[in-house]
Amino acid sequence: MTSVARRLPTVLRPPQAQNIGGFDVEKLRRDFPILKQKIRGRRLVYLDNAATSQKPQAVIDAISHYYERDNSNVHRGVHYLSERATEEFENARQTVQRFINAASASEIIFTRGTTEGINLVAQTYGRTHVGPGDEILVTALEHHSNIVPWQLLRDEKGAKLRVAPVNDSGELLLEEFEKLLSPRTNIVAVTHISNAIGTVIPLRQIIEMAHRRNVPVLVDGAQAVPHLTVDVQALDCDFYTFSSHKLYGPTGMGVLYGKSALLDAMPPYQGGGDMISSVTFEKTTYNKLPYKFEAGTPHVAGAIGLGAAIDYVNALGIENLAAHEHDLLAYATEKVSALPGIRVIGTAKEKAAVLSFMLDGVHPHDVGTILDQEGIAIRTGHHCAQPVMQRFEVPATARASFALYNTREEVDVLVEGLQRVQEVFA
Repeated sequence: MTSVARRLPTVLRPPQAQNIGGFDVEKLRRDFPILKQKIRGRRLVYLDNAATSQKPQAVIDAISHYYERDNSNVHRGVHYLSERATEEFENARQTVQRFINAASASEIIFTRGTTEGINLVAQTYGRTHVGPGDEILVTALEHHSNIVPWQLLRDEKGAKLRVAPVNDSGELLLEEFEKLLSPRTNIVAVTHISNAIGTVIPLRQIIEMAHRRNVPVLVDGAQAVPHLTVDVQALDCDFYTFSSHKLYGPTGMGVLYGKSALLDAMPPYQGGGDMISSVTFEKTTYNKLPYKFEAGTPHVAGAIGLGAAIDYVNALGIENLAAHEHDLLAYATEKVSALPGIRVIGTAKEKAAVLSFMLDGVHPHDVGTILDQEGIAIRTGHHCAQPVMQRFEVPATARASFALYNTREEVDVLVEGLQRVQEVFA
């Protein structure tokens, strides 16, 4: 493939930023240092945002500032650096609370990411509430992170994992979902937006259906918080978890929101420092929320970086970001679909920022490799959502995913790149 890629025609047209409805993309792109570089002699076109987003200078500076001036362990320290670091760390927690409208900062648990948030709930709430013959309900759209933890719990407890189906457009079949809710359903765990095909599920209806049967709902919000306004109180979800690195923040950092009453009743997830009030060899008394679930030295710089990322997004307005990305998705869907031999995977009416597709006669990995030679970064494979691939009877897809700094011109470059792929495999 490398030798083929080297024979490709020369430079693609460089991307130009546009201004849609007052959203000044050209100005915003200057906030992201990584976008200034060239890849293989071409200007970087980064369309892999569903995997991880790039970081604005404000986030990079916030993390550097902490390490340069405030680096210290948080909580319990009586010296000045510890006090300052603790204040920044807890300010970040309050920033998250406001961002998703949690009732209290104590409902915000810092984790390593969405995956740990789901595992935390499965191993604490799940272990204490799920027994033999009980049921856990998920959808056919889930990321592996919202499947495997429940399979582990199922196998340990002798429970059942039920799966709500989707139609050929990738939309959740609500009637079938409701039929699967039974007296044995003990928890519902659903994605908010599919990482593989971009479907936005009807979350309010799902939560209402589950709550009518007194079933709690966990939401995997990893793909939603960068693109939608999330109000956990309005949704009335019981748990909501997301990652920092998809929200323009640092890697290795995430959030689990949980209703206080549920978190209070749940046992700790891990043991160690900071999650205790007192320890003897005979007995340990656990700390109050949220610290009961935050054993050990936390990712202080990560929390501060996440807080800075949320401040950045808030300053732009999540509604403005959503409108811009909706325009990009509509434009990209039209342009890519017009190419011969393209099959778009996932055509739900409600989608966000993800365009997955197949190119006849070309494996997605080959598509991605050739596009990389042109400086275009997309994701190829099963996207940690193999059941979605099985539902649409494809081994993998090529996936372009959009963020606030992407442009229509970059979509044009993608289309030109796909034409190059077709020329190579003609």
